[in-house]
Amino acid sequence: MLGQLIAGIAHEINTPLGAIRSSIENIAEFLQENLTKLPKTFQSIPVEYESFFITLLNSSSSSTNLLTSKEKRKLKRQLSERLEDEEIENVEDISDILIDMGAYEQIDTILPMLKAPQGKEILTLAYELGTLKTSASTIITATDRAAKIVFALKNYSHRDYTGEQEVANIIEGIETVLTLYHNKLKHGVEVIKNYGEIPSILCYADELNQVWTNLVHNALQAMDYQGTLTIDVQARSQHIVVNITDSGTGIPPEIASRIFEPFFTTKRAGEGSGLGLDIVKKIVNKHKGKIEVESVPGKTSFIVYLPIPS
Repeated sequence: MLGQLIAGIAHEINTPLGAIRSSIENIAEFLQENLTKLPKTFQSIPVEYESFFITLLNSSSSSTNLLTSKEKRKLKRQLSERLEDEEIENVEDISDILIDMGAYEQIDTILPMLKAPQGKEILTLAYELGTLKTSASTIITATDRAAKIVFALKNYSHRDYTGEQEVANIIEGIETVLTLYHNKLKHGVEVIKNYGEIPSILCYADELNQVWTNLVHNALQAMDYQGTLTIDVQARSQHIVVNITDSGTGIPPEIASRIFEPFFTTKRAGEGSGLGLDIVKKIVNKHKGKIEVESVPGKTSFIVYLPIPS
């Protein structure tokens, strides 16, 4: 399980790093080719077209590019026909740029500029600068994502395991585990979180993270990484109650009473030691709590009760 988790984390970090590298290369290439030309290029834009240029830049920065390939082809035909009716040249290239920028809805506004002799040149400059803004935005998003993963990993493993209790928030620990499992969740698992207001408690926070890791991991395997993972955390009757529910096939009644036994497992050889739930139960017991399981086909819940010190 730890090896799979580490592999997923490595993938999650490499993904934003790849986006950062690609975006930096786009920015560097643009600056190398255009930096010395920009002053002259900006001066060449007629005053009467400056507002059109700004409209294009704003369209580019707000473009979400959510169109399907089929929708893009249909839109390109419509734009090309419209531009041909206006006797504008290079309609194919201009249509592509307008769609990529998300500026096709502003066609009526920018038509006067497109009809000008330098219209395509101004459009291309706005497109390239818009791409520059998009690359910068991608870098910000990617660095935020990488930082979140590293922060979660640090939270998960920073303690020195001296056996000392510390005051911690259970929800923060669960969120740390979900962040580390993001790679496993994002392709087919809907995560529903129902978090109530709970107090921080004195606990062995690193060991409770092992509990959430095991329960989330088991839930994902039970669903074969396709389904709904529901996590409820509430304060109830002097306990913090954590309910982790999956939409998998369920636990057969004949083995439900054995799942917390050491070395008992239903997984194939090499997939599990059978110690996960035994460790989970020991950690919960160490906190003077209890763990229960409820299972029917299509719904399995592990409920952890942790006492709130009075």
